[in-house]
Amino acid sequence: MDLCWVAEGRFDAFWEEDLKPWDMAAGAIILAEAGGEMSTYDGNTFTPYIPNVIASNKLLHQKMIERMGDYLHDVT
Repeated sequence: MDLCWVAEGRFDAFWEEDLKPWDMAAGAIILAEAGGEMSTYDGNTFTPYIPNVIASNKLLHQKMIERMGDYLHDVT
């Protein structure tokens, strides 16, 4: 549902880890059709077989990737 809310504009962005493909598949299609962007935490192309995702609108996506990189650096 969170990915759909990004697609609708209710959420500016969404990130999550430890997801399964069935958690993301439908929302990923809806977000893509709405013009949103999805990637892995490190900015690589989204695939439902990598269990982490960043989703946002095109204006925020690069900043979200940068912030997620800062977060991952701090916790590792």
